[in-house]
Amino acid sequence: MKDQSPEQHAPDFVPSEVTERDVDSIAPSRRQLLMGGAVAASAIVSIRPALANTAASVLNCAIPVPDQARAGKYIAPNGQLVPAGTAGAVPAQGRSYSGEQVRQALRGGRLPGTSYEQNQAYLNYIRRLQSGTSGFTCYASLQMPR
Repeated sequence: MKDQSPEQHAPDFVPSEVTERDVDSIAPSRRQLLMGGAVAASAIVSIRPALANTAASVLNCAIPVPDQARAGKYIAPNGQLVPAGTAGAVPAQGRSYSGEQVRQALRGGRLPGTSYEQNQAYLNYIRRLQSGTSGFTCYASLQMPR
């Protein structure tokens, strides 16, 4: 078989010459590129403070333990709400903790004003929060990677 060069495979149709004017109309101008860069830079400048504000608001949100609808109940060691006086359960203080306090406690710290048993029960209660429960959105936002 005879080895064929690429020139022999050229199509029958050969486009007309591309003029410099055609290239200028296709390629973006320097001005367009600079304007695009300016838009991108302003987007970054406006997004960064928004992300910082989001992070700050997450740490300032509140998680009530337990929420107002369940006040007066005790919290079992596994985080479930149980009737007052249940053996092994701890009384709820009926207060809210900030997102920052909960974040630190989840990393091995302790919620302010709690004993070891209360801290464990409260953290388990917080971990069990479900959508629609007061404090769920705050807890969910603490779980988001930064």
